Amino acid sequence: MSNDRLLQVLLAPIVSEKSTFIADKNQQVAFRVLQDATKPEIKAAVELLFKVQVESVQVLNTKGKVKRFGRFIGRRRNERKAYVSLKPGQEIDFAQEVK
Repeated sequence: MSNDRLLQVLLAPIVSEKSTFIADKNQQVAFRVLQDATKPEIKAAVELLFKVQVESVQVLNTKGKVKRFGRFIGRRRNERKAYVSLKPGQEIDFAQEVK
């Protein structure tokens, strides 16, 4: 796995009420990832970017809903989410500045 690929695997952290509850309860962090990202790639990317130790990775694929936008029928995009479990004592702080 090249560093260029690992830097592109994680798209964005998911910051919602559910993800903060999971972070507090299970020491997990949720990320939106590329559609073709694998569990070992996600683990390596999180360890590279945030300098933490990852225990496990769970991946979830969600299909985009068909929705109406005015008189047009559209479709939301498909998403792939990764729930990353951190080893005890590890923590990711999104508020800190990345150098």
